Amino acid sequence: MTDPIAAWRLDGRVALVTGASGTFGAEFARTLAAAGAQVVLAARRIAPMEALAAELGQAHVVALDVTEPASVAEAVARAEARAGGPVDILINNSGIAIPGAALEQSEEEWARVLDVNLNGARRMSVAVARRLIERARPGAIVNIASILGLLQGAGLSAYATSKAALIQLTRQHALEWARHGIRVNALAPGYVETDLNRDFFATDSGQALIRRIPQRRLGRPQDLAGPLLLLASEAGSFMTGSVLVADGGHLLAPL
Repeated sequence: MTDPIAAWRLDGRVALVTGASGTFGAEFARTLAAAGAQVVLAARRIAPMEALAAELGQAHVVALDVTEPASVAEAVARAEARAGGPVDILINNSGIAIPGAALEQSEEEWARVLDVNLNGARRMSVAVARRLIERARPGAIVNIASILGLLQGAGLSAYATSKAALIQLTRQHALEWARHGIRVNALAPGYVETDLNRDFFATDSGQALIRRIPQRRLGRPQDLAGPLLLLASEAGSFMTGSVLVADGGHLLAPL
C-alpha cells in the first residue's frame, strides 16, 4: 500500500519560488524546504533572500525581474546550475497591486500590473516547461492567484483582471502540458495579514471587511502552506487546471 504521507514529500526536487523576497514567497520557500525540496529563491531584491537562504541552510539565490525575458532565461539557467538539476517545481508568486479607480488609472499603471502578474507568470512557466519537456521530465507549476480573480474589488480593476487572467492561463497551460506530465494549478488566497496591510485592517474599514469573512478572521501566511504543498507534491498528482481557494469562506459571503 502506498504511503499517503510520503506523497507530500519533495525530496530530490528543485523548487524555484519567484517573489521570494516578500512575505508569501518566504513562507512558500520555508514550506517547500521543510518538505525536502532544494529551494531556489528568485526576486529583484537580493538582501532579504540572502537572509532567508541563511535561515533555510541549503537555499540558492538568483536575481530575477519577471518583466524582462532575458532576466527570466538567465534566472532559470542559473537556478539549474546552482541546484545541479532541472527546476521541476515552479511557484509563480511575483505580483504587484497598484490601486486606483478605473477612470483614474494610467495606461502605464495598468500595463505594469499585467506585465508582472500575468506576463511574468507566463514567461516563467514557458521557460521552465520548455526545459522539462526537452528532458521528458514531469513537473508542477503553481500560480499564486487571488480570490479577486474570482470576484471584484473596488479600485483594484488592474489587479483583479490580472488575477482572473492568470487563472485562465493556468487552465490553458494545464490543458496543453498535461500530456507531458506537467501539472499546472492555481492557489487563490483570500485576505492574508502581512506587514504591508496590517495598518489598514486595524481601521474601521478593515475591520468591516474582516466581519464579512465567515471565519471572522484574516488568513495567516502559514495558512497557505498546506494548500501550496498539495499542489506542488505528488499528493495532488491527479489535480491539474484546478483553482484551490483558501479564504476563510470569503467567497461564500453575500454581497
